[in-house]
Amino acid sequence: MKVALVHDYIKEYGGAERVLEALTEIWPEAPIYTAFMVKNSTAGKAFAHKKIITSWANSFLPLGNLYSPLRFLTPAIWGSFSTRGRPAFGWDFSEYDVIISSAGWYITKGFGARGSARKKPIEVCYCHTPPRWLYGYKTAVEWKRFWPVRVYGEIVAHFLRQYDFKAAQKVDKFIANSKNTQARIEKFYRRSSTVIYPPVEVEKIIKATKNLKPKNYFLVTSRVVGAKGLDLAIKAANHLKFDLKIVGEPAGLRWEEEKLKKIKGKTVEFLGRVSDNELYKLYGECRAFLALAQDEDFGITPVEAQAAGRPVIAFRGGGYLESVVDSQTGIFFNEPTVESLTSALKCFNDLNHDNKLKPEDCRQQAQKFSKERFKREIKEFVERRQNGEPRI
Repeated sequence: MKVALVHDYIKEYGGAERVLEALTEIWPEAPIYTAFMVKNSTAGKAFAHKKIITSWANSFLPLGNLYSPLRFLTPAIWGSFSTRGRPAFGWDFSEYDVIISSAGWYITKGFGARGSARKKPIEVCYCHTPPRWLYGYKTAVEWKRFWPVRVYGEIVAHFLRQYDFKAAQKVDKFIANSKNTQARIEKFYRRSSTVIYPPVEVEKIIKATKNLKPKNYFLVTSRVVGAKGLDLAIKAANHLKFDLKIVGEPAGLRWEEEKLKKIKGKTVEFLGRVSDNELYKLYGECRAFLALAQDEDFGITPVEAQAAGRPVIAFRGGGYLESVVDSQTGIFFNEPTVESLTSALKCFNDLNHDNKLKPEDCRQQAQKFSKERFKREIKEFVERRQNGEPRI
């Protein structure tokens, strides 16, 4: 079975890139097709040893983050894929049996339906979410903050929603990264899907953290962007004077980083990107992990924290509802306000004092999302589909 992988773009390294990395471990010979690649970026370095095939727009899209304002080019970029043996821009899928698209921001789907009836690759789309910017969800970068861009964005989004829907109908089978995303796929694409949770290095984290003891700080791990609740965490830390460490690199446009650093108090520390070993140590020594996005697609970092035996204080919404067990492996709060988060922190202190949030319960919950489980489920799913399971 010859497999090709397709990914939005290779720049920042986040949850979607962890999924891509696991896919390359299952199919190590599979090339990665992508809109563009920034070689010295965190993701670029992570996949430097893989065969990367970029689009015709690779030479200019990364410059000044042009991929954001030039998002109207996505149909032309993905349209340059060919399964007919004569690719328009050098991409040819006719030799593959299966295409696995890793789809999120950049409308990365709809490749397998092209070609002749004799040779038509099957496409399995692992959907991190239908593009948030197309369907009214908060996005990491406030790209519509200025009114001319907002008008332009609404015009572009109108046409790209139609393109996204049509591309989704060409997919043979959808995999959703959570029940939350599964509901969006049904709502926006009118397609059913199978939930396979993304991979988490549970065993590695447990091994690295089993002897660590909690210290007196709270932890957030996130790209330094909007829609992740970082401002809420900082305001709560300023208000209650607790130590807060924030791990993650800026992504996209930089004004969110500048805004957050202006409001941070003396107890808040930005650590930037750290190695996995450093991150595991930070997980293992924090009092609790804060997961604050209002509608996270799934959220790998709360699972990583639980694998380290640490409870999670999470906003009651999105994928957190699938990974955190209330009053057993964490605490939920209901409103995205400092007051609501403060109340949850007090509740956490009470439960923690009574030893009701046990490290072994956290680790046991994390086991449900292990990388080994992901690889097994994905491999079995693709092989069943390739062997003739009907399109749904």
